[in-house]
Amino acid sequence: MAQTLKMRMISNGADLTNLLQRAHHLAIPNQSLFRGLSIKFFRVGGVEIPNDKRIECSLQYIHGVGRGRARQILSHLNLDNKITKDLSAYELVTLRDEVSKYMIESDLRRFNGQAIRRLEVIQCYRGVRHIDGLPCRGQSTKNNCRTLKGKRVAIAGKKKAPR
Repeated sequence: MAQTLKMRMISNGADLTNLLQRAHHLAIPNQSLFRGLSIKFFRVGGVEIPNDKRIECSLQYIHGVGRGRARQILSHLNLDNKITKDLSAYELVTLRDEVSKYMIESDLRRFNGQAIRRLEVIQCYRGVRHIDGLPCRGQSTKNNCRTLKGKRVAIAGKKKAPR
């Protein structure tokens, strides 16, 4: 009878029972069992997102998810922008699955690093600017870009000749 009651989600083809089983294994302690303890973070995309902020803001803690992508994820899942600790286990599992579809965290950092290394190898203008540690998008460097150029070095002027 349990096999006949198995339902499939049509929207993304994921098995509902599989999602519920995965939701069961989440580290969400029962408040009656652990008095005085509260959940500080949920783990999504390999990053601990804050529990006391709205989902849109807390998703931005993941490298590669900004405000636009966070809104896109929430609209795709039809989730309200509620506080993260108010998420149900099912919503949290679907949110994790949706975030895992994007290139985030270490994959994105590796991709960007390889792109910069390719520019440096072919010795194009942007690659040379990366090697020299200077801005490569046309910014002025006469007075600005101190973080890239480092601290100012005083240049001694002409010394007066002794009389």
